[in-house]
Amino acid sequence: MKSEKITEPTEIGWREWVALPELGIPGIKAKVDTGARTSSLHTYYIESFREGDRDMVRFRIHPLQNRTDIEIVCVAPIIDTRLVKDSGGHVEERFVIETPVSLGGRQWPIEITLSCRDNMLFRMLLGRTAIVDGYLHVNPDRSYVTGKTVKSQYKSLRRRGMKKL
Repeated sequence: MKSEKITEPTEIGWREWVALPELGIPGIKAKVDTGARTSSLHTYYIESFREGDRDMVRFRIHPLQNRTDIEIVCVAPIIDTRLVKDSGGHVEERFVIETPVSLGGRQWPIEITLSCRDNMLFRMLLGRTAIVDGYLHVNPDRSYVTGKTVKSQYKSLRRRGMKKL
């Protein structure tokens, strides 16, 4: 996966809509968290399996907060497992995947840990390693600098349906 070379600094806000196209996620609200090293995605029903000689993970996601009628099933190669300490000091072993993120008309690969974030306000955290090569300035006073994803992008997904990759 090739990263697009960024030639000029771009500003993003403390929260942005991002897409994860290879996972079939057209838009998800992410909190830009420079205090978090790695990005994290809220998932559930996480299961690992073997496909040929590759370790894979299948998981489900409700990409829109408070919308359990929209569910996407994702499959990705596992690139690592890591012990991650959350903001409350709890340590959890998580699967790590790599997938492109799209934001502000640009796309580049990032690492994402998979975790249950039911009690969190955002379905995704965009960590500092994800923004270091893509965007150079986070403005904590602004939101959705790169635009808002319209929920109508999800109309193609069946109610309670699953989009399989």
